[in-house]
Amino acid sequence: MNWSYRNTVLILCTSAFFATVTARLVISPVVPDIVDSFGVSTGAVGLALSGMWAAYALSQFPSGLLGDRYGERRIIVTAIGGTAVASALLALSPTYFSFLLFAVVLGAAAGLHYSVATTLLTGLYDRTGRAIGIHVTGAPLAGLLAPILAALAASRYGWRAAVAVGVAVAVPIVIVLVWRIRPTEPRHPDRRMRDQIDPGLLAELLSRPAVAYTTVLSALGAFTWQATASFLPAFLEVGYGLSRTDAGLLFSWYFLVNGGVQPVIGALSDRYSRDAAAGLTMTAGLIGFGVLVTGNGLPAAIGGVTCVGVAMTWGAPLQSRFMDALDSSERGLGFGLVRTVYMTLGATGSVAIGATADVFGWMVAFSLLSAVMGVALVTIAANTVLSLGY
Repeated sequence: MNWSYRNTVLILCTSAFFATVTARLVISPVVPDIVDSFGVSTGAVGLALSGMWAAYALSQFPSGLLGDRYGERRIIVTAIGGTAVASALLALSPTYFSFLLFAVVLGAAAGLHYSVATTLLTGLYDRTGRAIGIHVTGAPLAGLLAPILAALAASRYGWRAAVAVGVAVAVPIVIVLVWRIRPTEPRHPDRRMRDQIDPGLLAELLSRPAVAYTTVLSALGAFTWQATASFLPAFLEVGYGLSRTDAGLLFSWYFLVNGGVQPVIGALSDRYSRDAAAGLTMTAGLIGFGVLVTGNGLPAAIGGVTCVGVAMTWGAPLQSRFMDALDSSERGLGFGLVRTVYMTLGATGSVAIGATADVFGWMVAFSLLSAVMGVALVTIAANTVLSLGY
């Protein structure tokens, strides 16, 4: 099979996503060190992480508008370059408050990438589930490598060096993006952003039954994803009693499973049903978090983390479901909007789980994540029953 330009774009967009996720995930393995360094609580660090994820979410909507106005390539390059700069500022933070501020800046810069890149890939590929499934693997690949790189850097040079890994990863990728991706024509170069922000139009889009239903499911999934990405290593180390090395290896295993299963779930959603594929992921989450809370020892931890890795592949079927529900002319605006809504809601996962762990302990905190997955599964089942007319 001849290598096509669209495959180059797919690989580079996946690499760019890898860079934005790496920059955010290298923080998680060193949360205990950051707590000690600034003399703050886990909940306070969770607040900074929630601020980062919220800023990431809020960037999704304007990124879609910016992509329509200036072209996808320019926005993707800006996102990765901004990620490198923000990571450097975060690593140099002298106080907790500056750390919180630069975490928000990092989230805002990184958030410019995903919606625009997904819109670009949707225009190049007919089988969007497969393409999105591959694109999303940038996150689990980052999750596989980020804990290892962060641990190595932190053990030798401290937590600031771990955070600076985001700079080292983003800089070469932005150079290759500029070199290999062709300029993209903007869809609406003369349309002002304020003209596209029609509250009535946005409300109509979000209130469409298919969009509203998928947004609810995605918000539940995002809540668990944010909390897992922020605190799984700390839960395994502090709450479960594993060594930092074992906790780091299991965090990498979580992302390895996630990356391996992601394209499969995307392909299943293309071939069979978006809801069936999403329901499979939510079932895995209900089981996985339940095993982590009720189990004991390394074998239970491995089994629970494996199921959680499968659970967090919900993005491929649900994001494809959004694309199915949106016309081609409104995907840049519409997908950015729904990403902002569900990820802003989901961003509360970090502060909610961090605060719950402070007050009630890690087991109660992760029991909450199992319950959230259960709610999502019940929602899918109810929608299936209603769609069949029972």
